Amino acid sequence: MKAFVFPGQGAQFVGMGKDLYDNNATAHEMFEKANEILGFRITDIMFEGTDEDLKQTKVTQPAIFLHSVILAKTMGSDFNPDMVAGHSLGEFSALTAAGALSFEDGLKLVAARAMAMQKACEIKPSTMAAVLALPDEKVEEICESVPGIVVCANYNCPGQIVISGETEAIDAACEKLLEAGAKRALKLKVGGAFHSPCMEPARAELAEAIARTEIHTPICPVYQNVDAQPHTDPEEIKANLVAQLTAPVRWTQTVKNMIADGATEFVEVGPGKVLQGLVAKIDRNATVSGIQ
Repeated sequence: MKAFVFPGQGAQFVGMGKDLYDNNATAHEMFEKANEILGFRITDIMFEGTDEDLKQTKVTQPAIFLHSVILAKTMGSDFNPDMVAGHSLGEFSALTAAGALSFEDGLKLVAARAMAMQKACEIKPSTMAAVLALPDEKVEEICESVPGIVVCANYNCPGQIVISGETEAIDAACEKLLEAGAKRALKLKVGGAFHSPCMEPARAELAEAIARTEIHTPICPVYQNVDAQPHTDPEEIKANLVAQLTAPVRWTQTVKNMIADGATEFVEVGPGKVLQGLVAKIDRNATVSGIQ
């Protein structure tokens, strides 16, 4: 069985999607439609902007969504998933590619999500940090012992967790994690504490946008971040999308569940190769490839 997976924030690069735009009429039309919906020419930033331009959350998230979804939509019969999943932002790409969201609605939600997250980041100093080579349970235990907000945000693969929270709490947690034997506890260059309680203002704002959006039954099960389980019911999908902003991304569990349900081949659709690497670390026997 074939699983298609979609990357999240951090996979972007200048020039992403330009070949599609130049050489595929459908892709060209979809990119121009996106410029119209967003109210600015995101294609100019994607194709010819600077790394700094592309790192702005309000640009990064729609850019990765567009690259991933337009790729999937132009694959024709080669996009034939038995199941799909996306990492954080990538969940919106997965849902759109699988027909649960229209292209227009998916893009509008991603843009609303990005703006809401940006605003939440400005309320208090917050950040994220990557932790390597400690068991999940030990990282969770140390996060719970630190005053302030600090939680496990991304369970990326065995031995790789990203923690998220208030800057002071992250600093204190990193110190304790290194003392406990972590190979690395390194702060990331991100705008704020994604997938933590710090995103509560964004969650409340996004909930209103999701409530107004029509979600259809997807063409295949969508394994969602919050519980790593397959979903096809539109109301369940909506509830999980709202919860996703403040809940951890359970990527390790997602991939393991997809494999348990029959997935033997994983295809990453979108910029970069991050998910291919994570899937390979979660299960060495899985076949992984990418389309970008």
